[in-house]
Amino acid sequence: MDDPRFGRLVRVLRRRRGWRQADLATRAGLGRTVVSDLERGQIERTTLATVRQIVGAFGLSTELIVHGMGADLDRVLDERHAALLGATSRWLRGLGWTIVAEVSYSEWGERGSVDLLAWHEETATLLVVEVKTELASVEATLRKLDEKVRLGPKLARDRFGWRPRAVGRLLVLPDDRRERARVEAHASVLTSSYPLRGYEARRWCRVPSGPMSALLFLPAGGTQRSIGRSQRDRVRSPGTAHRP
Repeated sequence: MDDPRFGRLVRVLRRRRGWRQADLATRAGLGRTVVSDLERGQIERTTLATVRQIVGAFGLSTELIVHGMGADLDRVLDERHAALLGATSRWLRGLGWTIVAEVSYSEWGERGSVDLLAWHEETATLLVVEVKTELASVEATLRKLDEKVRLGPKLARDRFGWRPRAVGRLLVLPDDRRERARVEAHASVLTSSYPLRGYEARRWCRVPSGPMSALLFLPAGGTQRSIGRSQRDRVRSPGTAHRP
């Protein structure tokens, strides 16, 4: 972050709205001296949460970009997403699914891309897979995957001639402590939206039967064997028995 430049931006945005520093501070829920320091570019001791409060007062959002040592954030995240996408694709193919990756769509003003569209010929089942390297926003994830599942049957018919009798949805997250903790923190919402976990979700993927909604933790770049053994599931649907 360019501290002086950010300070000038805050000052310009504030003045355009005809606000005093005290007005901005009130809207952001901060003290006036914090706003004054930010506008002078003195933000070395300011938390990211405070920066977001200031920017949020203008109805805007922040985007953190990391540079240096060749570690462009977008590239790093893209590589991690590609690894998890590849691991998921290989696993489903091994179970007999036909896989198409990155299926873009633009329907009735809704635009996006389905990470994996999977087809099970024997049961005429369509599986819409969303792969996330981090669960940044539960609300946005639920809303976007719901959109893709709703449009999935039309995409399947129009693009590939598949006519599904049942549609499943699968949210895949990397098998690490941080994402498990995030899922646990939002357990009530996620369990309601994705009731199947671990063994039950894998069993459905092996022999699909009717609609399904599941969340799975998979090791990025893992082998078929390691994925099959990854059955720990700290956030379980009610009544699901523990399995080692």
